[in-house]
Amino acid sequence: MNDVQEATSPATSLSGPATCVSKVELRVSCKALLDRDTLNKSDPCVIIMVQTNGQWTELDRTEVIKSNLHPVFAKVFTLDYYFEEVQKLRFEVYDIHGTHSIGTRDDDFLGGVECTLGQVRRSAFSKIHQSWIKVLLPWFCALKGQRCVYLAFLQIVAQKKMVKPLLLKYGKYAGKSTITVHAEEISGNNGYVELSFCAKKLDDKDLFSKSDPFLEIYRINDDETEQLVHRTEVIKNNLNPVWEPFKVSLISLCSCDEERKLKCLVWDYDSRGKHDFIGEFYATFREMQKISSGNKVTWDCVNPKYKQKKRNYKNSGVVILSDLKLHRVYSFLDYIMGGCQIHFTVAIDFTASNGDPRNSCSLHYINPYQPNEYLKALIAVGEICQDYDSDKRFSALGFGARIPPNYEVSHDFAINFNPEDDECEGMERPVHQLPRKVHLYVDDTKMNICGFILFYLCEAEKRGKYHILLILTDGVVTDMADTREAIVRASYQPLSIIIVGVGNADFTDMQILDGDDGVLRSPKGEPVLRDIVQFVPFRDFKTASPAALAKCVLAEVPKQVVEYYSHKAISPMSFLPGCAN
Repeated sequence: MNDVQEATSPATSLSGPATCVSKVELRVSCKALLDRDTLNKSDPCVIIMVQTNGQWTELDRTEVIKSNLHPVFAKVFTLDYYFEEVQKLRFEVYDIHGTHSIGTRDDDFLGGVECTLGQVRRSAFSKIHQSWIKVLLPWFCALKGQRCVYLAFLQIVAQKKMVKPLLLKYGKYAGKSTITVHAEEISGNNGYVELSFCAKKLDDKDLFSKSDPFLEIYRINDDETEQLVHRTEVIKNNLNPVWEPFKVSLISLCSCDEERKLKCLVWDYDSRGKHDFIGEFYATFREMQKISSGNKVTWDCVNPKYKQKKRNYKNSGVVILSDLKLHRVYSFLDYIMGGCQIHFTVAIDFTASNGDPRNSCSLHYINPYQPNEYLKALIAVGEICQDYDSDKRFSALGFGARIPPNYEVSHDFAINFNPEDDECEGMERPVHQLPRKVHLYVDDTKMNICGFILFYLCEAEKRGKYHILLILTDGVVTDMADTREAIVRASYQPLSIIIVGVGNADFTDMQILDGDDGVLRSPKGEPVLRDIVQFVPFRDFKTASPAALAKCVLAEVPKQVVEYYSHKAISPMSFLPGCAN
């Protein structure tokens, strides 16, 4: 809000390699801060910092609250927290001068505190039906590389509320100053709501001008404490303000309880921090949803003192909810448990650069005692994906070989040589037999991944499932421009592409297709809708367990599934029998 100058900072995030994460919302307040100003009180701002490789870097910061030693900040910090990692946070409070700059003088620093995030609490998915454990466990094992799922909670998340004294330099206490951090875990299906408020005929609290109103919404917790949910901007000199729409998660607004009371306060802003109280009202999220019938929801804004003293007092104005938009946010597990099926397809490279299968140096050599790299990669990924398709069947295709009976070159043939039904039950047997039946294609320069992706796009559009395309190849992309165009088109379809590079080739071009270093674009500059490509060189996992490879290549798939169905506005309920997808 304007009362509160908006402090800006680099928007750094707690990010890293794709892994299984949850989100946490943190809210901050302080009490009994040191007064560093001569004429007014301190203008506090809280900076949150994260430790990476032993160095503290700024993550984000709150707004600045003018002339207040007991600030309750409206800013909400949304953090990713990683189940298997220890993360360290530091909160620093400063008295801000001028245009939001952080002073370097000691008297600008009001205190700080560090949080150890190493308290690990184990939590099992006890609410998930036992019949789903067999289905869900393999995916988690891929993500975690272990046979049990442990949720490592941040110290402050475990406690929900953390109160600590602020410390100055050298460990000296900052008087009686304390900081309070409230934490709430954001689960996948809470969603968020967008609210638009306005008011009419508010009381005028100023002598020479009109009131400068702003609105605060507090959630009343089970223990009767109040938690600030949102503070609007200030509308200057206006008794009929229209505040900007804002978004808030349902768990933040009402803890996903539609009947939970919300306390709403309207104030007349004062630059010295002594805001004049205009009135209050109580609401619930259920009441707010009545707007869906087309009627605006209104509340009398009441000043209890005026109501008690004035016989004919009605209100100090009315507050109106003019619009409400509810957005549900679903998780990967929501879609899987709703019935979403994942179809797995593997495409195997049979170009001549793999070597003669009869030679032990060939990447396709069949060793009776040890699977080759192609088979290792296939089994590692396939064993995870099979539990997400009800018929447990895979589409198995090959490219870059001369196939019987006429031994013509093909870049999209069924490994079982049945073009009408390319699906197999289990991969090992067809892959073992195939090298004896086909002739590897000599011309490796024609490794057309683009054509293969376009072919598979047609198949993906026909079936009502999400698709994972695993491409196993020892070659490089020779049609980069067309491949980028194909991937941009594929990003709009229910498809994820995993490329595993086998052998010791130079896979630099493959790394470009993986959007980790930036947004992949078509030759015309069109960006992908979703990052759907994951590339991994198998040589990095030669000595690792199959679970490690599966974890790396599958870690981004849950996010990709959610992004696709969210973009299409498809809910998990759409997969239930009798519902149109």
